[in-house]
Amino acid sequence: MKSIAREEALQDLETKLKSFPIVGILGPRQCGKTTLAKQFIDNQSKKKTYFFDLENPRDLSKLENPLLNLENLEGYVIIDEVQRLPEIFPILRVLADRVLKKTKFILLGSASPLLIKNSSETLAGRIAFIELRGFGIETFTKLKETSRKSEQLDISKLWLRGGFPRSYLSSSIKDSYEWRENFIETFLERDIPNLGINIPARTLRQFWTMLSHYHGQVFNASELARSMNLSSPTIQRYLDILSGTFIIRQLQPWFYNAKKRIVKSPKIYFRDSGLLHVFLSIDSKTGLNGHPKLGASWEGFALEEFIAFHKLSEQECFFWRLHTGAELDLVFQKSGKLYGLEVKYSDAPKMTKSMHSALAELHLEKLFVLYPGKDAYKLDKKVEVIGIETLSASSLKTTVN
Repeated sequence: MKSIAREEALQDLETKLKSFPIVGILGPRQCGKTTLAKQFIDNQSKKKTYFFDLENPRDLSKLENPLLNLENLEGYVIIDEVQRLPEIFPILRVLADRVLKKTKFILLGSASPLLIKNSSETLAGRIAFIELRGFGIETFTKLKETSRKSEQLDISKLWLRGGFPRSYLSSSIKDSYEWRENFIETFLERDIPNLGINIPARTLRQFWTMLSHYHGQVFNASELARSMNLSSPTIQRYLDILSGTFIIRQLQPWFYNAKKRIVKSPKIYFRDSGLLHVFLSIDSKTGLNGHPKLGASWEGFALEEFIAFHKLSEQECFFWRLHTGAELDLVFQKSGKLYGLEVKYSDAPKMTKSMHSALAELHLEKLFVLYPGKDAYKLDKKVEVIGIETLSASSLKTTVN
């Protein structure tokens, strides 16, 4: 299988390593973290490198005494699946202070709560984070491959298969679908238990399946709890686990000083459209086009692309909805100004009552309308329609400042 260099992520990693002794690369399993680290190391011919895979019993055994085995290493030290050894973080703090510029540590983790919780307490000021996802539109803006010079962006393929490299690059949609099914099975039966989480795989899969029908909707923990005969706190815990492993996005509601009643529960999205399609049994373009969740699937896909393109953190992303029905898919702040995004699966989006309400209520600097087309045009002084393919043009970034 060909390897694609993630140029922007590689540059980000190099920049952060110049300022911090430790960089953590976070993201879901199989999103390309290990490949990214190895691609970076391949470009560092002058320094020695050491790689520890904590899923390898031999490497895990070596780091049972981390201070002894790491303190004399100079160069780049990569520790993969670091969340499996949380007790290593206090040792890394000692080493980061001791080795100064002689050694740089690259930590790869697929569970953000474990990694961030342990590191934030012990590595404050010593670690920077990079969140990596699967392939997206930004992957193809500066693309280099080992096997050929360029790879054309295929948005419909990316939407159907999702962004996990092995899924997107599979030789056929059948192979891609099978890979995603195996990913789900491995995640439930091995990855979750390896995090010390004791939930029956069958129960979590049932929850995950039911969650696919909430994709693009406001989450109702009580409703799901009744359906599964579980408590609401347990349902929320399951949701937090899938969010903490970069599988689900919980988009929190935007609160502001207003007398109108605002929806207070999060909105739920699968972060990878390919995984969503497995749970919805969508295995072809024809199946996707005829599915009742077509619009919701597009909404989640386009939303993730927009968030990634503008490098919005989880803490910057919200949705807005009133009990009267007015809503906006995404609200975010940049440089003290408030922006909005509405996603439409339409050939020619038009102004809606919700857009008018959002502009009036939120005093937006600009409202974007993202649709599956190529053209860009204005609907209003502050409302701009943009095609999904336009996101690959770097000039669009200047519209948010």
